[in-house]
Amino acid sequence: MQGSGSVVRKWLGILHKKAAIPAPNTAKYANAFKRDLALSNPTLPLGQETRYPTQYEPGVLFAIPRSESRSALNVATLPFHGVDIWNAWELTWLDAKGMPQIATAEIRVPADTPNLIESKSLKLYLNSFAMMPHTSRDCVRDLIVKDLSRSAGGTVTVILSGHDDATASTIRSLPGGCLDRLDVSLDTFAVDANLLRADPADITEESLHTHLLRSLCPVTAQPDIGSLSVRYKGPRIDPEALLRYVVSYRQHNDFHEACIERMFIDIQQQCGTESLSVYARYQRRGGLDINPFRSNFEYEPENLRLWRQ
Repeated sequence: MQGSGSVVRKWLGILHKKAAIPAPNTAKYANAFKRDLALSNPTLPLGQETRYPTQYEPGVLFAIPRSESRSALNVATLPFHGVDIWNAWELTWLDAKGMPQIATAEIRVPADTPNLIESKSLKLYLNSFAMMPHTSRDCVRDLIVKDLSRSAGGTVTVILSGHDDATASTIRSLPGGCLDRLDVSLDTFAVDANLLRADPADITEESLHTHLLRSLCPVTAQPDIGSLSVRYKGPRIDPEALLRYVVSYRQHNDFHEACIERMFIDIQQQCGTESLSVYARYQRRGGLDINPFRSNFEYEPENLRLWRQ
């Protein structure tokens, strides 16, 4: 088998040729993508032709160590806690009589678990319930909790909701001022923490948000589109600078969780915030949406369903 470095360099060349975007420094990115999951690993479902299981199959779950992306943050101790909230919209199984049952699932994976769960593997896993008989919704929930907790390496919580709970999915709005109405010129599309600005003479507490978040899947280069909320206390953040910084992720290749953790670190370090929460609400793909939350003062974020979710 080829070494992981050569495999990644070959993949990056193919990826950027297909995506018709400028090729980056391949050696730099090859080192960044040398992870235990490595793209040479044939068990990684994302970006490959995959067999869709027709029976319950927890073995398709694929765990990715968080340490691999966090090593690039260059911090001795993580300055945040948080959770990754997954919403699964297409869960179905059979009851004891063979009647199809349906539900949505809210899955909360704590940010202090050693692993995140690769998204396509989670989709395959949840789809494997479709032809499996269960005696109750609680049995399905308990099985999902057990399997996902094992994969993540910590306690995962799951709430299943039926059509009778539809009011829980009311469309909501993010708090605070919207950056999207600013009249600014944007020309930087490579992530740069130096874009951020704050006024240390003006201490404030506020919430800001934008719906212009976009990054790229590091394996398939498919766009990940979402909204971002920033709540903080500290030197007033220049809203135009924050918008430029968020937009600079438009061609950045990384997983949802890693993008938000880097944003947290950059905003905290560049702006000197005392309290900070960064919360992304990504649009769904394959019946799943992923919503990472990182904070140093808040703990249980509300699972807000936004207008594009």
